[in-house]
Amino acid sequence: MDTINVLEKQQPLQAENSPQDETWTEVIQPRTNLLDLGLADVWRYRDLVMLFVRRDFVSTYKQTVLGPIWFFIQPLLTTITYVIIFGNVAKLSTDGLPQAVFYMSGITIWNYFAQTLTNTSTVFRDNAAMFGKVYFPRLTMPLSIVISNLVRFAIQFGLFFAIWLYYLLKGNSGIHPNWLILLTPLLVVTMGLMSLGLGMIFSALTTKYRDLAMLLVFGVQLLMYATPVIYPLSSITGKYRWVILANPMTSIVETFRYAFLGSGSFSWTYLAYSLGFTVVILILGTIIFNRVQKSFTDTV
Repeated sequence: MDTINVLEKQQPLQAENSPQDETWTEVIQPRTNLLDLGLADVWRYRDLVMLFVRRDFVSTYKQTVLGPIWFFIQPLLTTITYVIIFGNVAKLSTDGLPQAVFYMSGITIWNYFAQTLTNTSTVFRDNAAMFGKVYFPRLTMPLSIVISNLVRFAIQFGLFFAIWLYYLLKGNSGIHPNWLILLTPLLVVTMGLMSLGLGMIFSALTTKYRDLAMLLVFGVQLLMYATPVIYPLSSITGKYRWVILANPMTSIVETFRYAFLGSGSFSWTYLAYSLGFTVVILILGTIIFNRVQKSFTDTV
């Protein structure tokens, strides 16, 4: 009898605290629109994005002796290696430009794309434990990678700018900058969105096929040789030229180099092709990302 009386007394309390009367601070619902990136949610969680950016930036060289100095050392060592191997040994053309500034321009612009794509491609796999425990907009994670690599790009761009300014003030270096420098923000945004779209596609695929992550690293290295990073586009002639032009990164690298160095090639047509490719790949990446994020914890 006592047990029955207790239950009878609790029932009115349960009725008073029915779900209809409760106020929720967060309602999680599945998205039905595959093209919805949930940018409003991302904006609400912008503080979390910045925390991820800080985490990515700090953790990269944590417990290292030189720390952030590696942001300068890596492109410098790469440039010196290219000067020795491709400039002096292989004798590749640099369109009459100083080898150091020629290779640094290609390295600066390529590193941002390659690092962002590689890091974004494993975002589901690397953060599966966090995704399974707490809710936050999934897009915040790949977006933070794009922003954190943008900080690294700014540091390496500062190094390139210093070398570029040295040769520019030195005179007789063949460097002739032009107004296309104003397109630099557009080039950076295009690379960021392109790597984000491709990264979301590969991140969705690596939840089931982890081998793709290793294959992508190798593929990005090969793609660099199909991009005029270590050689000018003018040196490519014949039947393989169309392969280089089909690479959407070609026009971005060439435009950046032509704007700052005044040597190379620039075409509005090919730049528009890169922009169109970015839009298409970003839409495709959004669709695949939204489909996979609903159930990726079951397969990762």
